[in-house]
Amino acid sequence: MAQVITPAIKQFIDKVKQQLESEPKLVEMFEQTFVNTYETTIRPQEDGTTFVITGDIPAMWLRDSAAQVRPYLLLAENDADIAKMIKGVIQKQLFFINHDPYANAFNESANGMRYHNDQTVMTDWIWERKYEIDSLCYPIQLAYLYWKATGDTSHFDTRFEDAVRNILHVWRTEQYHDQSDYHFVRDNCPAQDTLSHDGYGAPVGYTGMTWSGFRPSDDACKYGYLIPANMFAVVTLNYIVEIADEVLRNQRISEDASQLAAEIELGIKQYGIVEHPVYGEIYAYETDGLGNYVLMDDANVPSLLSMPYLGYCRFDDPIYLNTRKFILSEENPYYYEGKVAKGIGSPHTPDQYIWHIALAIQGLTSIEEDEKQYITTLFKQTDAGLNLMHEGFHVDDPSQFTRPWFSWANSMFSEFLLSRIGLIVPGSPLYLHEVEKGR
Repeated sequence: MAQVITPAIKQFIDKVKQQLESEPKLVEMFEQTFVNTYETTIRPQEDGTTFVITGDIPAMWLRDSAAQVRPYLLLAENDADIAKMIKGVIQKQLFFINHDPYANAFNESANGMRYHNDQTVMTDWIWERKYEIDSLCYPIQLAYLYWKATGDTSHFDTRFEDAVRNILHVWRTEQYHDQSDYHFVRDNCPAQDTLSHDGYGAPVGYTGMTWSGFRPSDDACKYGYLIPANMFAVVTLNYIVEIADEVLRNQRISEDASQLAAEIELGIKQYGIVEHPVYGEIYAYETDGLGNYVLMDDANVPSLLSMPYLGYCRFDDPIYLNTRKFILSEENPYYYEGKVAKGIGSPHTPDQYIWHIALAIQGLTSIEEDEKQYITTLFKQTDAGLNLMHEGFHVDDPSQFTRPWFSWANSMFSEFLLSRIGLIVPGSPLYLHEVEKGR
């Protein structure tokens, strides 16, 4: 059932329209993309929580759901319905994490639906159990940003503390993946949909980083230490420290999170940086701690391109800028350039397909006005005339695209456009431009 657009959403759209009155195409796109998540994917539950489908798949991803509702934080302080909806998403995410912190996607009820009968520990709540570090980062990020946007701390309850303990336990366990029980095998599928070595993944050595089975694309990692996901974990752990110190008054959680963040950060610095013959010191995408690396970037977030957007580093950090030059070049095997567009794609989608999410991140992380304007123009030219964003589209023909209903991409376009008119500041600790009130 579609949600009724609130007066605050209508007023906000009118405000944006006034600032974009000279750009009618962008106005049309924003009107549709900003309300898409709210109108089509929100499922209020009888217990007060909020279930969010990803779009054309009926399951709720921990990662996607946080990103889908994040732009509505701009309205949460003054719109009780929006605040209730976002808080409900957080509460549902915490329930799922406490149910199984290794799962990435869940059902609306314990109905036993699932993507595939995989060889792993499943329950009727779980749609898919691909373990990804970022699935545990995003709910903490949303809980933190909701606090900063509204001042509300009521969601930092015992369920939240239990979820934090589960996250810390999993990330500690996966620093020593050879001692972990987690495994995942999918039959009769492409190689990227299952883990090698009997479902445990390729061997890794200790680095201080925490292991991930899958990327935020839901594709299997080649090597278990996914650098951008570990970077996001560092940011998330620092959020946990702040919440533990200022709200929970829990010294044990604060100390545990701080120590783990330091260990992961040291691992990134020692094992995640390589010397490239053209670009100098850059971040690798993955490593195993045994001398092997993957040099690439993927369209899904967290990505190497997204690091300042997520708050890991400055926008002008020298190693980040070197890495950025690498991943926005043909040296990155998933960077494509065609007749209409150029940008980052993914092994998750066909060759020569780039992603609207990656274009949004490129624009949100750029420090060059010309590049931001180029990205703005690309968005207008690649919506296939539908005023909506897609997963991937062909660089020569945007009418060829994957996933006509993909809420995350619509939300990312909304964020990019809001940044263009100064309503949000990417990478800010508060993320939100209008709510920097000294809390």
